[in-house]
Amino acid sequence: MAWLSTSGLHGLEAQALPMLKNMGGEGPGFGHRNRAGGFDILEHCHSLGLGAVRLPVPRGGPEAVRVVRRKLDAYGMRCIVSVPPPRTDDAVEAYDAAIAAARELGAVTTQASFTGRRYEEFDTFDAFKASFEAHKKSVERAEPILRKHKVKLAIENHKGWRAAEHAAWVRQVGSEYVGVCYDFGNNISLCEDPEDTYRLLAPLAFYVSFKDMAVAPYPDGFLLSEVALGEGMLDIPRMVRGLQERDPDVIFALEMITREPLRIPVFTEKYWATFDDSYSPLPGRDLARVLDIVRTTSGRHRLTTTAGLSPAEALKLENELIDRSIAYARKHLNL
Repeated sequence: MAWLSTSGLHGLEAQALPMLKNMGGEGPGFGHRNRAGGFDILEHCHSLGLGAVRLPVPRGGPEAVRVVRRKLDAYGMRCIVSVPPPRTDDAVEAYDAAIAAARELGAVTTQASFTGRRYEEFDTFDAFKASFEAHKKSVERAEPILRKHKVKLAIENHKGWRAAEHAAWVRQVGSEYVGVCYDFGNNISLCEDPEDTYRLLAPLAFYVSFKDMAVAPYPDGFLLSEVALGEGMLDIPRMVRGLQERDPDVIFALEMITREPLRIPVFTEKYWATFDDSYSPLPGRDLARVLDIVRTTSGRHRLTTTAGLSPAEALKLENELIDRSIAYARKHLNL
């Protein structure tokens, strides 16, 4: 059992409610709380009644790892561990040690994001291609270590690759230890219908970065915003059921990021600089489909904004959005 509040999970009188065994939390969703200082994500996720958490490798060597493992076991929680694959041959030894630590923590999988926002990170197609090939090479270095320790790697769709190229890469690796961290909303920024992302990446998912999304137009393209579960445009219950049919124990790690909406500048030349018809295409029909989603859903959902908020007010909003998401999951999802 975990201690939660019936009318707001942060700081009010709490009552015991069952743990959400298959729902977790991720650091980006607690950005304002982390900036406020003294934040322990494992303890906080436990206090929210979440049954899983995404963690870094604990600092302090084997004893620090054992301390965290004992705490996870005492709370009945599972973990995902963020470990970036080795970018160079010199980094392989350290990666081996990190994967061994993840194994000792009992990690369901490790996770890596690799990229920033492709349309912001790169100015040319050649720069994007070189980066993508380097990421592929890092996974080639990682796979034998993952296999040795029998630890998985979930590669997140983190606004770097469209789902077709991401799925093709993972299938090409051909390893039972390499799959996908499936993010519900990121690929909208790459002019991808969420239904297409779901169709291509859900079958490869080791775990899920969980969120709802809303969009609105702006002069250079469209705005993209995380919103509380059930308050956006995604069919959350159906997507969750589909993933659970494949793996009843899959973890849905909440990533309700409280920030200004992201600007997706699809009407600018720079946005298109990293796409190529043969290596990394973005068909015009996909742009048209996403713009139609923006047109038809804009105004139905309120985008998250932190403009003009003090740090304390932003933290309060973050707490409220997370609370609403957890309440929605308890009422509508079998987690």
